[in-house]
Amino acid sequence: MSEISIREYDAKLDSKKRITLRNAVFDYFHVSEMDDGRIVLEPRELVKPFSVSANTLAMMDSAVENLKKGKVSKTLDLSDFEEE
Repeated sequence: MSEISIREYDAKLDSKKRITLRNAVFDYFHVSEMDDGRIVLEPRELVKPFSVSANTLAMMDSAVENLKKGKVSKTLDLSDFEEE
């Protein structure tokens, strides 16, 4: 499947060797510099959205198993924190 270009423009490096991306949707990019001089920018997000670490999932599984076995703590009294 061929990729379709949605916008094309020429850009020039400034005095500090920077290029400005016009109307960029993302703030962060992964940069790949190719042997033939091409530069490929792939949008990145610093944190994976809606992800849960393997450690957290293991802890949740353990908590559910303990709940099923009846291995639970005493009920907490949170009445001091209720709004009036």
